[in-house]
Amino acid sequence: MSGMQHNDDSNRTPSLRGGRSLLSLADSPLLVAPSILSADFARLGDECRASLEAGGDLLHVDVMDGHFVPNLSMGPAICAAVHRALPEAVLDVHLMVTDPAAYVEPFAKAGASHITFHIEVVPDPRPLLARIRALGLTAGLAINPDTPAEAILPFLGELDLALVMSVHPGFSGQKFIDRVLPKTRALRDRAPAGVRVEMDGGVAPETAGACMAAGCDLLVAASAIFGRSDYRAAIRAIRDAGSVAAR
Repeated sequence: MSGMQHNDDSNRTPSLRGGRSLLSLADSPLLVAPSILSADFARLGDECRASLEAGGDLLHVDVMDGHFVPNLSMGPAICAAVHRALPEAVLDVHLMVTDPAAYVEPFAKAGASHITFHIEVVPDPRPLLARIRALGLTAGLAINPDTPAEAILPFLGELDLALVMSVHPGFSGQKFIDRVLPKTRALRDRAPAGVRVEMDGGVAPETAGACMAAGCDLLVAASAIFGRSDYRAAIRAIRDAGSVAAR
């Protein structure tokens, strides 16, 4: 992606987790994060390892409380199990919950490398962002498809990552909502150096190029990876589509 800005770590708290941090991936122009929500939970450790060995850069952990979104998913125990199995993996925890403050410490203790929470539930996110950083993690803010980019623009200087949902959160396998693409471009144009712009929802080879052309440099893919028999080919197809857009 032309004009890609690399991380300036000088004013950012490094992760204290045992493995790598989001900041350690700063030199990669495009990151692909397999979302373990679509993995086979009967063999989750093997699935996570296979997706990383196939070219995934980090693992995306979707946390749902059945209140902010109409579904329940994994808690800190799952995160801890993945961290034990893969201590060097970067664990990108996405809190789709009504009360994110209640989950920050448990996930930090469980081995999370990064935590993102939603602006829709925390009108002033600065205290919680600072709390996440104080625990040695990187921090991010997310917006739903119907939330304008302006909701998080004032806080970009305090983030490591801005996440745009390209589906309505709650379920894997939904169709990509392309009207969110101008929001990622607005965030990229305003974000300080080092802030990642992440797209989550409906990401596949068919949509990855548009995402990267609109300023994204971290793509979360769920069924587009775990729903395929060849994880390496699936990740390569997403990365190649993004690379074409960057030329």
